[in-house]
Amino acid sequence: MIQLRRTRRGLPVALAVLTVGALIASCSSSTKSTSTAGSPTATGIKKGLTVYYIPKDTQNPYEVIADQGGQAALAELGGKVVVSSGTADTAAAQIPSIQAAIQAKADAIVIAGNDPSALCPSLGQAVAAGIKIVSFDSDITCANHLFINQANTEQIGTSEVDLLAKEINSTGDIAILSAAASATNQNAWIGFMKTQLKKYPNMKLVSTVYGNDDPATSLTVLQGLLSAYPNLKGIISPTTVGISTAAQYLSTHKDVAAKVTLTGLGLPSQMKPYIKDGTVKAFELWNPSNLGYLAGYAAAALASGSASTAPGAKFAAGKLGSYTVLAPSGTTGPSVVLGPPTVFNAANIDQFNF
Repeated sequence: MIQLRRTRRGLPVALAVLTVGALIASCSSSTKSTSTAGSPTATGIKKGLTVYYIPKDTQNPYEVIADQGGQAALAELGGKVVVSSGTADTAAAQIPSIQAAIQAKADAIVIAGNDPSALCPSLGQAVAAGIKIVSFDSDITCANHLFINQANTEQIGTSEVDLLAKEINSTGDIAILSAAASATNQNAWIGFMKTQLKKYPNMKLVSTVYGNDDPATSLTVLQGLLSAYPNLKGIISPTTVGISTAAQYLSTHKDVAAKVTLTGLGLPSQMKPYIKDGTVKAFELWNPSNLGYLAGYAAAALASGSASTAPGAKFAAGKLGSYTVLAPSGTTGPSVVLGPPTVFNAANIDQFNF
């Protein structure tokens, strides 16, 4: 299991409308952190850095918020962010943006990989051109990069299963509505979900379907699930597009919602209406703005030579605190972990607006 090792100094960066104190309280209980006064200063960071942010696609609301976090980080450091990607969740749609970063002589690339290996030849060209590579949200298998992990990968997978098990009394047929079949993060979480399901012998995973983070596709495969498995009792959708699409459908089909429990990873701003009307009881996520912000500080530190990908290396991440690079583990190379996910429900949903 990957363990978080960091010192959080000061308050996490969030959108202006986010209740920061509540977020700190929800995260600090399960992390290895030590609070101290003040905010660490990022020393040795070059001014005028240009960092290309290449999200899975430019239309995903989650990715937009994460990129805005990166823009906030680089603004603090006297640099700038260029957001560039395609409109489809494919490696082919991201490669032109990598080439654009090379042509622009960018200092770093922050990328959410749509495929773990297909991007590596292009990213290898970027490394050869002196560009530092940071992956976030969805990792890549390429050499010479640092992964900013949004939360402990195992913890995400196991907690999703535990959350659903609690709501359906650990019994019944369930399905997974994922994003792209090639998405590294989705597949890693699903792997741990399957392992965790062994602890619930009366819960059976009957199908995993892929909506490709597209609302129309997600709706089509959801309807296919409901038709193929009329006794379906639960759905886990570890993608903000998938869970919001499913929640919208269930909210207008109350007879189905009465039989099928939905959970997964969602944006509070999107999911609030479905929590309020009882369509969804609980779901999870981390703060995507903080994820992009942390990636921005990591990219700037690497590009400035003030940090490295060596295990044990440390760097400051503004108001988020100090982070330590973790050693490679399993399929994950050098990485840092933002923090554990937060469970959102009727008791706390009004405190969050990202």
